[in-house]
Amino acid sequence: MSKKATIYDIAKELKITAATVSRALNNNPKISEKTRDLVLATADKLNYKQNRLAVALKSGRSNNVGVVVPFINKNFFASVIRGIEEELYPKGFHVIICQTHEESDREKKIFQNLINAQVDGILVSTSFTNKNKNQLNQVFKKNSPFIFFDRVLNFDGISTVTIDDYQGGFDATEHLINQGCQRIAHFNVDQNIELYNNRFNGYKDALSKHGIAYNSDYVITLKNDMQAGKEAAKKLMQLPVPPDAIFSSTDNGLLGAVKYLQSKSIRIPEDVSVVGFSNEPFTQFLEPSISSVDQSPVEMGKMAAKVFLDQIENKQSTKTQKKVVLPAKLVVRKSSNKTK
Repeated sequence: MSKKATIYDIAKELKITAATVSRALNNNPKISEKTRDLVLATADKLNYKQNRLAVALKSGRSNNVGVVVPFINKNFFASVIRGIEEELYPKGFHVIICQTHEESDREKKIFQNLINAQVDGILVSTSFTNKNKNQLNQVFKKNSPFIFFDRVLNFDGISTVTIDDYQGGFDATEHLINQGCQRIAHFNVDQNIELYNNRFNGYKDALSKHGIAYNSDYVITLKNDMQAGKEAAKKLMQLPVPPDAIFSSTDNGLLGAVKYLQSKSIRIPEDVSVVGFSNEPFTQFLEPSISSVDQSPVEMGKMAAKVFLDQIENKQSTKTQKKVVLPAKLVVRKSSNKTK
């Protein structure tokens, strides 16, 4: 393996000082354009690779930002990442994308690796729940700005960007009630994750507002996938008095329910109306098209990036906690619209 070129090799080649080479490589305004171009050309000729970690340690800025999500192949998270990149790339920042696969131990290791890599900040939709968030106390004592989006945990000094999950759950349930539904079931995922708990509370409060008794038989906790939705719908329809509507906190679970109902010739929305959450792309292409609460993922990503930029550009705001709550938007389609 050949020896890597250093700034001293460039300096020797050009018969200038290593300090001059360093300033030229880092665009120091004291270096003339002619010298800078000569240094860059020689660096290319010698196949010189700048040590980004060393630059970060010296300047205090790496221009790298970590983005941590449960899965990168989910449309929601892919769209959030798009929003983050659209906001950060023009400002000269590069995004390092990491996925946790919903494993909290893996997530903690990712945080540590990103901190060790001198990233300027970490934007995260966490796999941790309120039950185990104390495991992150040591991580958040580091100086790197952290911003939670979508799935958040509340820490002093840590900013968050979410949508109004409570209002989304409330609006979805009230919409079903206004369509004449009285026996509304709910698919939950994990009440230890704040966003799902907020959607569940919105569901309950909408029932209460309209004088409809809460029935725990109509609430099923399931995995966020189609098969779980099928099994949940089967269980609901076998009840002595089955529901006439389903509000699901996840579109993927609702998709399974829709497939089950259709396999049993149960009409949507005439027999059972359904509303999901996330407004996944497939919801508008199904027949019937599925009503869902839109999470504005690109806007969420842009906002998370803006909060980060504000913190890194204004050192005094680094520990200033911001709670940004974007509005939830119910998109009504055929699956719940009985008054069309």
